[in-house]
Amino acid sequence: MVDLKAMPYYLQEEDIRWVEETIASMTPEEKVGQLFFQLTASQEESYLRELAEDYHVGGCRYNPAPGEAVRRQNEILQKYAKVPLFIACNTEAGGDGACQDGIYIGAGIKIGATDRTDYARDLGRLANREAAAIGCNMAFSPVCDIVYNWENTEVISRAFGNDPERVARMSRAYIEGAHENAGFACVAKHFPGNGVDFRDAHLTNHVNSLSVEEWERGFGLVYRTLIENGLEGIMGGHIMLPEYARAIRPDIREEEMLPATLSYEIMTVLLREKLGFNGMVVTDASHMVAMTDRMTRREMLPLAINAGCDMFLFFNDPKEDFTTMLEAYRSGVISQQRMREALERILGLKAHLGLHRQQEAGNESSGGMAGAPREEAQALQKAISRDSLTLVKYKDAEVLPLTPQRYPRIMVVHIRGAENGMTAFKKMLGMGGENAAQKLISRLRAKGFDAFLYESPLDVMKQQAAEGIKPDLNIYFAGKNAIADFVKDMDLVITLCDVDLGRPVFGFSKGGGEIPWYVYEIPVVVIGCGQPTMLADIPQARTYINTYDAKDSTMDALVEALMKGPEAFPGRDPIDSFCGLWDTGI
Repeated sequence: MVDLKAMPYYLQEEDIRWVEETIASMTPEEKVGQLFFQLTASQEESYLRELAEDYHVGGCRYNPAPGEAVRRQNEILQKYAKVPLFIACNTEAGGDGACQDGIYIGAGIKIGATDRTDYARDLGRLANREAAAIGCNMAFSPVCDIVYNWENTEVISRAFGNDPERVARMSRAYIEGAHENAGFACVAKHFPGNGVDFRDAHLTNHVNSLSVEEWERGFGLVYRTLIENGLEGIMGGHIMLPEYARAIRPDIREEEMLPATLSYEIMTVLLREKLGFNGMVVTDASHMVAMTDRMTRREMLPLAINAGCDMFLFFNDPKEDFTTMLEAYRSGVISQQRMREALERILGLKAHLGLHRQQEAGNESSGGMAGAPREEAQALQKAISRDSLTLVKYKDAEVLPLTPQRYPRIMVVHIRGAENGMTAFKKMLGMGGENAAQKLISRLRAKGFDAFLYESPLDVMKQQAAEGIKPDLNIYFAGKNAIADFVKDMDLVITLCDVDLGRPVFGFSKGGGEIPWYVYEIPVVVIGCGQPTMLADIPQARTYINTYDAKDSTMDALVEALMKGPEAFPGRDPIDSFCGLWDTGI
C-alpha cells in the first residue's frame, strides 16, 4: 500500500504501528470522517465538538478571526478529536491568512518581482510561525501556479510569476521556510496547474490546455522539484488537463474529460505513477462550479476519492455529505483497499507531524501570538515593498524623479475595478479604511506636493443627485473644454489603478480625466497597485509602474522611489505586464 518509511513520511516502526492500530480500531463512520476537511462555520464549543465527535473530521480550515479566538478554537477541536486534526490556514502572503491580526508580508507576485529566493523562504517561515503559534499545523500554500495567461484573475497576483524555474525555486524555498517550524506541513496548489485558462474555476469550467511537452517543461518541472524535496501534500484543482488525459487514455471522449479532482488519469496515473508522489492529496473547495457542474453531488463525493484524492475539502451540508460518503463506502463504491490507502496517507502525515504525540501530551497551547516574530515579519514586509517596485515602461525618460520643485501640483486619478462579491461584502461590513488614493495623496502632501483627487463629471452628477438636484447631463455629454484649461491647474497626473480583480472601469465621460488620453499634453505616471495588467487597458501610458498592492509600507516605498528616480525601482517584471500585446510597448 503506502510506503510510510519513505518520503515525505519517514516514519519509524512505532509511528507506523500507531497508524495501523488506529485504522484497525476505527468504525466505518470514523474512517469516512477522516476523509473530510471542513470549513468551520462557528467557533462555538458545541459546534466544534459536533464536528469532532459526530462527524470525526480529519481536518478543519476556518475563516480568519482574531488570533486568540483561533487559538481557542483549535484547542477545542483537538480536545474533542479521537484522532488529532489537521488545522489548515491560507498563509499564501503572510500570517494574515491564519488570523486577522497576523502580519501580511507579500503576495507571490510581489515576491516574484524581487527575484529573491530568501524572501520566499522567510515568507514561509514567518507566516507559518504565526500560524503555528495559534495551533495550526498545515498551510494550504504555496501557490505554485504559473501565469501563462494575463487574463487569469484567479492566481495572477498569487503566483510567483510566469517563469517555471522561478516558480519552482520560490515554491521550494517557501516550503523550506515553513518546515523550520516543527510539526508543520505544506499543501501546494493547484495541481495540475492554474494560470492557462482565463476563466475562474469558482465560477465555471477551467482548462489547462498545454500539450504534454509544454506541461512537462512548466508544471512538471515545478511539481517534480517540490515532490523530490519533501512536499507533504498537494491540493488538486478543478482543472481539466485534456492533452495529458488523452496521452494516458487515447480513447477518452470529450464528454468524459473531468477536472483533475475527479480524474483517475490525472490524480492517480499522472500524479502518483508518473510523478511518484507518495504524499497526501486534498481536493480544492468542493463548492466551486468547475467541480459541481459535472455530475450530481452524490456521484461527485466518492468519485473524488476513487480518482486518487485522499481528503475532500468542505461539506456542503455535513449530514448529507457524510451520509453520501458513508453509503458509498458501505456499498463498496469506495473499496476497502482505496479507503485503507487514503487513511494510511492521512494518518501517516499526522504521525509525521507528531500530532499523535501532541495529543498524548495534552495539546498544550504554544502561547499564542505573543510568541510570534511580528517585528521581523513587519521588517520583511517593508523590504519586499521596497524591492518589488517595478518600473515596467519608461518612455518619458525624464519624467522621474518627482519633486515639489518640478511638479508642485499633482492630480491623482483613482481608477477602480468592477464591484464583485468580495468588495461588496467588505463595503457592507465597513472594511477597508483609507483607500489607495487617499494614502498616496497624504504621503505626497507630506513631501511638499500640492496633491489633490480628480473629481470626474460623473462624480459631480452623483453628488447632485445625492443632494436632490437634477443631474446636469450636459456635464457628461458636453463637458469638454480647451486643452489649455484642462492642464492649467496641474503639473503632473498620477493615474492610480486600484483594481484587485479583472479590468479597470472608466466613466467614459466626454473629455474627462478618468482615461489618460492626455499623455502627450502633460506628464502622466500610471501606477498599478493591484492586478499588474493595467497596460492592456491603458496602452498609451508612457510611464507605468507596478506596486502589486496598496499597503502602507508599499505607499511609503512608492513615494520615496518616485522622488529618487528610475534607479529606485529594483523590481523585475514577474509576468508579461505588456500582456502579449504589441501596442502596449509603443
